Formats: sequence, C-alpha cells, structure tokens
Amino acid sequence: MSVADVVARARTAARPLCTGTVTGAMGLTISVEGVTAAVGDVVEIAGATGLGQPLRAEVVALHRDRLTCMPLGEVAGVHVGSRVRATGRPLQVPVGTALLGRVLDGLGRPVDGGPPLAGRARFVDLATQTPHALSRARVAQPLSFGVRALDTLVPAGRGQRLGIFAGSGVGKSTLLAQITRGTDADVRVIGLIGERGREVREFLEENLGAEGMANTVVVVATSDEPPLVRLRAAFVATRIAEDFRDQGRDVLLLMDSITRTAMAQREVGLSAGEPPATRGYPPSVFAMMPRLLEKAGTGTVGSITGLYTVLVEGDDHNEPIADTARSILDGHVVLTRQMATAGHFPAIDVLESISRVASAVTAPHRMADAREARRLLGALRDARELIEIGAYTEGSDPLVDRARLLEPQLTGFLRQSVEDTTSPDAAWDELHRIVTGS
Repeated sequence: MSVADVVARARTAARPLCTGTVTGAMGLTISVEGVTAAVGDVVEIAGATGLGQPLRAEVVALHRDRLTCMPLGEVAGVHVGSRVRATGRPLQVPVGTALLGRVLDGLGRPVDGGPPLAGRARFVDLATQTPHALSRARVAQPLSFGVRALDTLVPAGRGQRLGIFAGSGVGKSTLLAQITRGTDADVRVIGLIGERGREVREFLEENLGAEGMANTVVVVATSDEPPLVRLRAAFVATRIAEDFRDQGRDVLLLMDSITRTAMAQREVGLSAGEPPATRGYPPSVFAMMPRLLEKAGTGTVGSITGLYTVLVEGDDHNEPIADTARSILDGHVVLTRQMATAGHFPAIDVLESISRVASAVTAPHRMADAREARRLLGALRDARELIEIGAYTEGSDPLVDRARLLEPQLTGFLRQSVEDTTSPDAAWDELHRIVTGS
C-alpha cells in the first residue's frame, strides 16, 4: 500500500461521523435529510437489508434540504427514520490482473465463489476522465476477431468502437462469444447488462468455456437487478478495461447491450424527476451514451476496442438508441433476422455493415479484394427478385453472371461455425482466391 493510500485512509477514518435520516421512499428513489453529499457519492442506510450490512445508495439528485438517492440493492426494511451515513466518496471498484478469469456483479464484487479481491486487486473510483481527443493515438493497427466476414469485409482496428445491431434472438451473444475466443487482443472484458439470469451460466460455460475465460473478466448485472446497478455495471466493465489499457495492453471490451444500459438510465432519470423526451427517454440517456462510449478507444499507451450490441426494437434500425449509437461509434455490424432464420451464421449482412477505419488498417491490395466481394454481393442482391421469378436472362449483366457463378463460394466463405476460428491471413487468402479465381 502506498503512502498516499495510507494517508487517504487515515483522513477517512478521522472524518467526523455525520448521519442523517430517511424521510421517504417512492418508486426507485429514497429521500434523505440531515447529511451532506455530492452527486455520485455513496451513502449507507443502516438496518435495511436485515443481514447486518447497510444498504448502499447513490446520490442522484440534490435539493435545498434533502438528497435523492437510488439504492444499489433491495430496499426491503427501509423506513422513515432509518439512519444514513455519508461515505464521502463515490463507488469504488477493483481493477488489475487479479480480476482475470473472474466473474463480478454490477458493483465489482466477485460472484463466482472464488477468493475475495481485497488485498489482491486495487480499488479505484469508478468515475474517470475521458482521454482528451488530441492525446489519443490514431487507429492504425488491425485487430483480428477470428470471424472471416468481419476480418475481411468489416475489418476493425485496435482502439475502434463497433456496434452490433440486431433484433432479439439473431445470434448477438453467440457472435460475441466466438469473437472472445478468436480475437488476438491481450485482455477481454465482457459486460452482460440486463441479461436473463438463465443465460449467464450458459454463456460462461458453453459459449466461453475455460479457454475463453483465461484472459477474460466478466461483469454481470441481470435484468432483475436495480436499474442503477445495471447502469453502473456498464461503467464498471469500462473502468476495468481502462486500467488494463493504462498498463499498455490491448483490450477488447464487449458489452451486451448498450440498449439495456440506456433503458436503465431511463429508469434512473425518470425516477429522479427528469421529463421524458424522445420515445420516453429523458435527456440524460443521450448525455450518458457518448460519456460511456467515448471512454473506449486508444490512449497514450494501450487501447480499448469496444464492441457494443444494440438491441433494435421491432427490428427498427432507426429507433432513437440505435440511431444515437450509430452516430457515436466508428462502424456498425448489422445482423438480420432473415439470415438467422435461414440458418446463416453469423447472420451478418455485410452490405449493410461498415467499418470507418477499414482503409487505415487494411493493405490496399486487400481492400481491393473486399471491394470486389462487395460488388459481387451487391449485384446478387439487386438482381435477386428477377432471378427468383425467372425474369433474369443470362448474359444481360456480366457482373451478375459472375456473381451467380461465385455465389456458393461467397456464401460458404461468409458462413462460419461457432467453433471455427480463422486467422486473418487465411481469411484474406481465401477471399482473394474467390474473387480472382486463382
């Protein structure tokens, strides 16, 4: 422990103990009087949980004579007059290599039955400053995902932020697990936000497995958790990734999903008294999203490559959260229900997907192969209806004729089983062979 840590702990211990009381609770908020705290600080409410442990709550709004707090746990047992103590600091979370292979809850506490993190990991404030735009290195190095369709037609760079846009049940989580196993990033941090409780263990044991967990940290906040815990889980996963980046490591941050994070912020904002705006989302949602997403990216050393799933409501890719995420991120991958129901995995619509750093991380001759593949796939798409009704005559368009000839090879290239991992060099060589006929 450093001298600064010792001094900080001594100051905390010497601080006068000031307590307040709970004056009311409504919906998701608790009103507190008689104690001073800042927005973002954690307070402790005594006698709430019935387990001898105080209930922690976070200050989300200030008024002249009271605080509005949101609980970080169950509120059963809270009553008017419950004693409240200000901790004087925001939420703190563990960081460091001791977290590798561990599963944490939305507040950074281990839930995998492993040893406690106290003494093994450093604890830091959750809130951090986003790196300044001019201090970031440019995205110039490719990052492999092990998925042929992504590594060639939607290539990503170290420090890029990509969105995976899809409706429910089209293979987002399965694709994330495949990427986790196939990527060449140093460290993987996965945030499962608002997931069904049943799917968490299935994802860990079947999709990730022991190999996938080796260099991975998983943060889980299931759908039954309080909204503030679900919201904080996204920032906890990002904070852990930031620490690895500051150590000079290349981190792959996968978050499933940014939509459920926005929904949690909506619940928090509306409960704190914000007015609803676009489709019921208060303004704080659209302020939170860039604040969260901009934390990923390159730094002075290391990088965080962010992959964020976006659950599009009713398969509407222009709904507010999807539209806002698309405007912030450095590219998007679109999964379609039509391809998923046809048994095409991964169900990536490469023509609707784009990486905004592709030209910066891909050699010119490889970019030429990718453009040719897109031309062929685009020609097939445009002529599909004519071909299906028998109205297309062979020889009408040489590009369509060539695309029809190569369609089985292109489709086979884009399809990939969950267990299959292809190196980027092998993927590019195969694509070159298909589009050139060599």
